[in-house]
Amino acid sequence: MLNPEDIESVREAIRSCAHADGRVLDALCEEVRTLKPGVRVIRPRTTTAVSLVASDGGNNRLEFDPFLFQMVRVVDSCGKQLCLDVVSPTTDTDELSRKQFDENHRPVTDLGFLMDELGVQTHHLHSLSPMIPLGTKVREEPEKVGTSWVQVYRDLVEWAVLYRLIVDRSFGTDTLIVRDGFLRSKVFAGDLFVKMMQRIEQAIERIRVEEKRNVYLVGLAKHSKVLQRYQLAMALEHVIPGGEARFVAIPAELEAKAYKWDEWARGRGEAETGGEAAKYKAGQMYFVRFGSRVSDPVWTIDLLESQVNRAQEVFGYLLADAINGFPVPYYPRCLQSAHEHAQVVGFDATIMQHEVFEAVRNLLPEHRRPILDRAQLDVGDVSERRFG
Repeated sequence: MLNPEDIESVREAIRSCAHADGRVLDALCEEVRTLKPGVRVIRPRTTTAVSLVASDGGNNRLEFDPFLFQMVRVVDSCGKQLCLDVVSPTTDTDELSRKQFDENHRPVTDLGFLMDELGVQTHHLHSLSPMIPLGTKVREEPEKVGTSWVQVYRDLVEWAVLYRLIVDRSFGTDTLIVRDGFLRSKVFAGDLFVKMMQRIEQAIERIRVEEKRNVYLVGLAKHSKVLQRYQLAMALEHVIPGGEARFVAIPAELEAKAYKWDEWARGRGEAETGGEAAKYKAGQMYFVRFGSRVSDPVWTIDLLESQVNRAQEVFGYLLADAINGFPVPYYPRCLQSAHEHAQVVGFDATIMQHEVFEAVRNLLPEHRRPILDRAQLDVGDVSERRFG
């Protein structure tokens, strides 16, 4: 604990820093004032809202798992399972790549379908994303292979499911598709992300013309450095006043100030003005508040760049879905439903734990298996006993 005299020193240091950096807050307030003319009221509209969510591998919490298994599972807001796989950091990526295609090199999974559509000639995941290690490295130097590529693989699978849902499906009604996260990604090789998003936009236009149905795509992020940077200044300047649900577009130049690397804020519009081409961004950022009170949460949402002219309509559909949000108020219900279905908890987690235990047990010689059996009785967080 801090001593009373330490608290006084800390207080003085904080106040001194705040006084010296007061100009920073003044600058932020000046920046957000430019947003006021663009704030718009949202009116609820009704349509079908669908969301896709991948299970969070960090929540598996498996015991006796020397292989660090990760379940890659994608479900929609209706609970329909769209993908299921299990990988580990030492999974042979050559074999994993082959699993996406049959013996005639035709895709058999959504990820294989995406790779084929994007013209990934080698049909190897490393060509789709350089963050996926080559199989030779996994086999020959496993100690040099990081664990993060498993999360990259999960992201690729989630993008692939989203891609196929739009370009290879029919829609009976107008549909709003909500992605869990921004419409941006740095995991794809070269310009493959931009190429994928352009194909999605072309498919949406084809559906509108041929099927007479409107498909909308947005990405909602739970956390945003841009919102974190400007939230206090927006409150001080009353940028989004109370009374009704509202939204406001965030210019790319304000986005860029919140990022370490400004290419994360470079979209199609910025690329057209010169400089580096857009590689990672396919959405226009908005701050959106679905509640009517100033204290209601503000979310950061990417709207597909080709649908910016329909922002009022799209956010109206999102508002209708968010009004009934539970347990998180004014958060799209379709996303919350998808998260509920995607969780690997309860009986599902018990089954996965059992299968991991059996797989490890079968690797052991007969005389050593009782050691693992006895160890099961000691599973648990010993530190929690202090609360008993």
